[in-house]
Amino acid sequence: MAGIAVTEVEARAPGKIILTGEHAVVHGSTAIAASIDLYTHVHVQLHPLDNENGCLLLKLKDVQLELSWPIKRIHAELSNLLDPFSLEVVRPCSELTESISVLVGEHEFPEAREGLAAGVSAFLWLFTSINGIRPATITVSSDLPLSSGLGSSASFCVALAAAFLALSGSMGLHCNSQSWLKFGESNLELVNKWAFEGEKIIHGKPSGIDNTVSTFGNVIMFRLGQQTRIKPSIPLRMLITNTKVRRNTKALVAAVSERASRHPDAMSAVFTAIDSISKEVSSTIQLPASDEVSVTEMEAKLEELMEMNQGLLQCLGVSHSSIEAVLQTTLKYKLVSKLTGAGGGGCVLTLLPTLLSRKVIDGVMAELESHGFECMMVAAGGGGLEVCFGRHS
Repeated sequence: MAGIAVTEVEARAPGKIILTGEHAVVHGSTAIAASIDLYTHVHVQLHPLDNENGCLLLKLKDVQLELSWPIKRIHAELSNLLDPFSLEVVRPCSELTESISVLVGEHEFPEAREGLAAGVSAFLWLFTSINGIRPATITVSSDLPLSSGLGSSASFCVALAAAFLALSGSMGLHCNSQSWLKFGESNLELVNKWAFEGEKIIHGKPSGIDNTVSTFGNVIMFRLGQQTRIKPSIPLRMLITNTKVRRNTKALVAAVSERASRHPDAMSAVFTAIDSISKEVSSTIQLPASDEVSVTEMEAKLEELMEMNQGLLQCLGVSHSSIEAVLQTTLKYKLVSKLTGAGGGGCVLTLLPTLLSRKVIDGVMAELESHGFECMMVAAGGGGLEVCFGRHS
């Protein structure tokens, strides 16, 4: 596949949830994360290289923001830094940080969206590092609410990296199909490495779990940098409730560490218990589930484990009144919930058993939404990154 022959591609990468183990994973415990069928979509259209007056245009549809840079301006800032190199060798993001910041700083961002600047920096770094300096239009939209703990930034970086690498001509995909295509294992690894560097621009020191789940999909067991991919035996149906309460992840992580320093023995026991829960979740979701009885038994066991994990998260001090409101509401419908991610607000997971009636689901969603929360039904543990050449209908 010649790179110059392919000028249009679309990529989609899923968000993620943490099933168990958040916060404790920082202290050496096991965490379980899963992809969800909510995606960030990136559409890229390359324009002719000989268009000297062309621009690099980024359209962020969900925040109604368009940013553009004249190609001549990008050349002036970056051309001396973009020496030819193999895409197999991922360029450290620190090499271009200062120059990228200058280009991003030439645009103003709405006060409520100042955090977008880091995402735009990741975009500029990924595009110029992979595709060089050339005119293009990149359109981004997402099913994922921003800054809610569902991996929106990671899915953004994964989708960008995948689209740019697909257009580089180095991935060996057949571009005569307009259906969704999957990368091979080695190409997924390469996309994940590039996306991780993008995540570093946005978050500083990410764990890498979010971009890995978004790239590969399914379920991942994560501990001290070791990641094991898991294929659940049944789809896991979840209700995600976005409390819309914004939280400071860094501050919450620091608060847990401070509590651990004040009560080392007690907190060590909590982290050990969470580690055991995560390992049991991993084995549970892989159990054979060939009939309704075995599926129901698996889901009941998973509910108990989620309930225990939530209790331990409360011991860590990361719950919130909005999270407790969701827990109490879903409990009225005999459903089990837990926070996902940093806590302190953000999102809450509720397991929806396979045999649960639609009437009950509609009832709990209506009551949660009456509190001002946002509800989303998702399937967890499904596929990961996909690309499509041309615009997907």
